[in-house]
Amino acid sequence: MSASKERTLSREIVVTQIPSGDKHTLTVGTKLFIHQTLGGSFTVQTDFGLFRIEAKDADAIGEEVSESKVEAEALSDGSPDPETVWAQLRKVFDPEIPVNIVDLGLVYSMDIEKNEDEGYKVIVAMTLTAPGCGMGPAIAEDAKSKILLVPGVDEADVHITWEPAWNQSMISEEGKMKLGLV
Repeated sequence: MSASKERTLSREIVVTQIPSGDKHTLTVGTKLFIHQTLGGSFTVQTDFGLFRIEAKDADAIGEEVSESKVEAEALSDGSPDPETVWAQLRKVFDPEIPVNIVDLGLVYSMDIEKNEDEGYKVIVAMTLTAPGCGMGPAIAEDAKSKILLVPGVDEADVHITWEPAWNQSMISEEGKMKLGLV
């Protein structure tokens, strides 16, 4: 995470409004403050509100995103390493909270299944901190894209569930420390 940095947008980009999840276009010259740089995306504040900027647009705010390649191999039978999948899920962040979705307790399950075509599919059930959060699809898509980088994964399905309802007791000890709850 980095400290707030003032920037001016160097090109027009499409962003996701937080927390509604609506897409908007920010124009060249828009002034913004970078509040959070976790998981390869950026949470920024403008005069128009709070937005998420994807890694592919980092150059427009004068930032770089480190290589997203996964340094791991599939298991000897060709299946994805479950620990590598979990590591990828720990790179996914709620844009308003500086804790990954695993340590927030948002990921309820992660299963790896063999497909009929001999490939492997990862299935994740997760929730959000609030049912009205419009960022759900963006967070789920971020998780899916990170899972698909794992060697041996051919498909990924990340779905959002509301059962059981999330609460703060689901946050890991590490997450609680980062949030100052311990």
